[in-house]
Amino acid sequence: MKGFMDKDFLLDTDTAKRLFHEYCEDLPICDYHCHLSPKEIYENKPPKDIAELWLAGDHYKWRAMRSCGIGEDYCTGDKSGSEKFEKFAYTLQYAIGNPLYHWAHIELQKYFGITTPLCAKTADEIYDRANKMISESDFRPRSIIKRSKVKVICTTDDPVDDLKYHKLLKEEQDFDCTVLPTFRPDKALNANLAGFADYIKLLGEAAGVEIKSYGDVITALLKRADYFNSVGCKISDQSFDYVPYKEAGDDEINAVFARAMNGESVSLEETDAYKTKIMLALGEKYKQLGWAMEMHIGAMRNNNTAMFRAKGADIGFDSVGDREIAYPLSRFLDALNTNGKLPKTVLFNLNSKDNIVLATMLGNFQSEEAQSKLQFGPAWWFLDTMDGMTQQMKDLGNLGILGKFIGMETDSRSITSYGRHDYFRRIMCDLIGGWVEDGQYAPDEEMLKEIVQGISYYNAMNYFNF
Repeated sequence: MKGFMDKDFLLDTDTAKRLFHEYCEDLPICDYHCHLSPKEIYENKPPKDIAELWLAGDHYKWRAMRSCGIGEDYCTGDKSGSEKFEKFAYTLQYAIGNPLYHWAHIELQKYFGITTPLCAKTADEIYDRANKMISESDFRPRSIIKRSKVKVICTTDDPVDDLKYHKLLKEEQDFDCTVLPTFRPDKALNANLAGFADYIKLLGEAAGVEIKSYGDVITALLKRADYFNSVGCKISDQSFDYVPYKEAGDDEINAVFARAMNGESVSLEETDAYKTKIMLALGEKYKQLGWAMEMHIGAMRNNNTAMFRAKGADIGFDSVGDREIAYPLSRFLDALNTNGKLPKTVLFNLNSKDNIVLATMLGNFQSEEAQSKLQFGPAWWFLDTMDGMTQQMKDLGNLGILGKFIGMETDSRSITSYGRHDYFRRIMCDLIGGWVEDGQYAPDEEMLKEIVQGISYYNAMNYFNF
């Protein structure tokens, strides 16, 4: 029997072990998409305990705890840190097969040097040991980022944000990590959701534009994109439960916009026509600025109405959608490409049924402008598992060019989530090492080094022009 999560964890062949330990293990990290707070990075306050470090804002852990019947007070409520940690430890011992189990123990080993498995029996011991280290060592956000060898962080930011903390972080002389904003215009797109009119007013104020039509929305967003660009932004990110594409005339879209601004009901189909116009204009802007356009497709959000009303969004009540995406995605990309306005694009799917759709869609729009100009984004959220990551890479390998893949992004609100890059790199090296030992790829050490190091770090740095 193998040792529990030892140095060769997940590495089943000699080639896999060599690729990981010699070429990938000590590489820096490029975190080109995450949900860390630039304010928290700048203020650099230490956590009061491991419960705050691990459990505050982490909906992955809350979902698991709820599945074990743990009350909401221990998740998003006001129970003490020791009580919350105890309930998480109780939950984790049942999470066999869940990446949470692996992530937690990687983080315990990486940041605390603790190799004892976490469970109900060891919760108090580990809580005390971890807290002693937090009190005696430096667990401030920037220190953890430095220890994790993170060179670039791209946060997720609303167009109305003043980016104050990104600017302040630029002035920090002793912080060897570039923290850049990412332009996320979702609130300006969702004309069918509550709060849309109030948000559009905020957007107008931020851009210095009086917004009376959908064209004014575009003007405001383009001005804010220019501002983000001035602060170093290189990426936009759009989150869609399905890909919107519906052609409509200006009068029709302005009528939809007017109703939405008056608080009237707007259908999904009408919203799609509005989104299409906005996104085509934004896509052209991204191309002009030299940004990459990320599209996260397939999240079905805020399913539990009672909990949404009580606690708000992003607390663990989202799941995978199953809408068809191939046709509208093709039409959207083609509309930009036909006019020479298609930016570098990273396509993420949350439903594994769409792996082949995205892996084949890439090949329709590649060009000499960039190597793998269209990228199949890494498995994320509910697919951020051993099976999900392996299948994503297999599908990209089958249908595209895996060697130019931009690799892992953290997509997390937790500062210790950088252990997931170790997890990804082990899985990637095991997959490639297995192919080599099975005689499916030549044992060309120079090429293998380039491929695994590229996927781990360098491809993303080059693709995004960091």
